[in-house]
Amino acid sequence: MSPDLDLTDRTSGRDPLCRLLKLDGLLFEAAAAWHWPGAERVLPRLSRGANHGVLWFATAAAMAVSRTPRARRAAARGLASLSVASLAINTVGKRTVRRARPVLDPVPLVRQLKRQPITTSFPSGHAASAAAFATGVALESRAWGAVVAPVAFSVAASRVYTGVHFPSDVLAGAALGAGAAFLVRRLMPTRAQVRRRARSRAEAPALPEGDGLVMVANRGSGTADRIRGLLGALPKAEIVECAPEDVGDELAKAAARARVLGVCGGDGTVNAAARLALRHGLPLAVLPGGTLNHFAYDLGVEDERALARAVRHGEAVRVDAVRYRTGGGGEGLFLNTLSLGVYPELVRERERWSHRIGGWPAGLLGALRVLRADRHPLEVELGGRRRPLWLLFVGNGVYHRMGLAPGRRTDLADGLLDVRAVHGSRRPALRLLAAAAAGPLTRSPAHAAVQVSRLRLTGIAPGTPLAYDGEVTAVSGEVVLEKLPEALTVYRPLRVDF
Repeated sequence: MSPDLDLTDRTSGRDPLCRLLKLDGLLFEAAAAWHWPGAERVLPRLSRGANHGVLWFATAAAMAVSRTPRARRAAARGLASLSVASLAINTVGKRTVRRARPVLDPVPLVRQLKRQPITTSFPSGHAASAAAFATGVALESRAWGAVVAPVAFSVAASRVYTGVHFPSDVLAGAALGAGAAFLVRRLMPTRAQVRRRARSRAEAPALPEGDGLVMVANRGSGTADRIRGLLGALPKAEIVECAPEDVGDELAKAAARARVLGVCGGDGTVNAAARLALRHGLPLAVLPGGTLNHFAYDLGVEDERALARAVRHGEAVRVDAVRYRTGGGGEGLFLNTLSLGVYPELVRERERWSHRIGGWPAGLLGALRVLRADRHPLEVELGGRRRPLWLLFVGNGVYHRMGLAPGRRTDLADGLLDVRAVHGSRRPALRLLAAAAAGPLTRSPAHAAVQVSRLRLTGIAPGTPLAYDGEVTAVSGEVVLEKLPEALTVYRPLRVDF
């Protein structure tokens, strides 16, 4: 007997499967006989538009154009879920249950598709893709999910309406698609799954219309849309847009007259603003405007609406900063990460190419060039021993990772430095890739991790590049890092919606 189950062979008898198939056929005929006003013009076109996922790719592109991080994440999650569902349908679903398509006799000719599908009927691939995309989007953003859900439902219904599927085909496909979305969420958790530690409210002025907020925006980060949105919410805020080379001077002038110092730009621009906010004892309002925006996103501020809500109501928390000192008398501050080894070289390569091809492509190109180069590991003295390292990473706060998602900080005031080291060997690419894939393991042949509140590195060769918050400087001798617990007051909506 063939392992495949031909559902068309069992149309009589008293067993439950036969009764379900008979009910399925009756529902199909009822749908064919039901007149849906206006559906003749809409549903067949919608069904054709969803062929090969074209409708969902177009929807994802439209969501990405909105330029909000949540919309981009929702679009990416929707497409990932669709891909998993399509893979399951085409490799297992269609080949396991070989069900014939419905007979089109009860379906009015005006509804029927001009080109009929030739694959088996169970389950519905269109319904699986629609449910996968809509569920994936909704798991990341309920608002976007509410927009996409009616379209997904209409695509699934169109498959019965046009006569190419039985109702059970559509239900099974939708269930498979939703399951694919939840599987993707298990592998790559949503922001809502990352639990942030509750922080007590810090004292910060409430500015209902933004009066007293001076926001310096790095024009090189392409922040015009976000600045306009912020002014719409805080009309009395003062906005200073400037070229990248003028950011430092404008921030210093703003800090001298502001009640609240605001900054819009990437992590390097935010770093410069944080130093001035600490020096002047000012609260900081951060509007993400760069490529990575690690600090703002980990804080829970993703767009101008979230920041404006926090500034209007005076909602703020205190976060840690980290001070580093070098053997030559240099001193600096970072809010996100500091690193030695190959990463500073990657940053330099990224900056070299970013103005030509964009931030993300430049980062990928930089990584390829750094990994392919013939180099020797960094030599440092750590814990009384001289160690060869390909990478030493220090995070301001512990980075947590769930599934395959990149690590993120759930607490920006935990008092800890997250130290990761990738040991030196003859094959840097393999070690670095293994460490990245393994995530925050405490000990492995490739890398090690530890959490401390202070770190001292010695024996660093002169001219060694050091990267911090996207900036690169040269150090030598020793580097000492120490936490500044809850040193900085920053605006953040106390109720963070993801």
